[in-house]
Amino acid sequence: MMQDILKLSVSERILMVEAIWDSIAENDEKLELTDEVKELLDDRIEAHKNNPSEGSSWTDVKARIKNQF
Repeated sequence: MMQDILKLSVSERILMVEAIWDSIAENDEKLELTDEVKELLDDRIEAHKNNPSEGSSWTDVKARIKNQF
């Protein structure tokens, strides 16, 4: 299936992704986080509360991402 998708033009693949995304957005089901993911998020929030200056600002993160591309 992936081979067939890669044969499509970029614009056709973008349209396909948009259609898939729209179908996900229309779905009333909510994705539930696993207990493992919830625990990881709780740990990260607690780490941030204990040392808020340790992380990076959104501005810095966004700049690093842009510089990668």
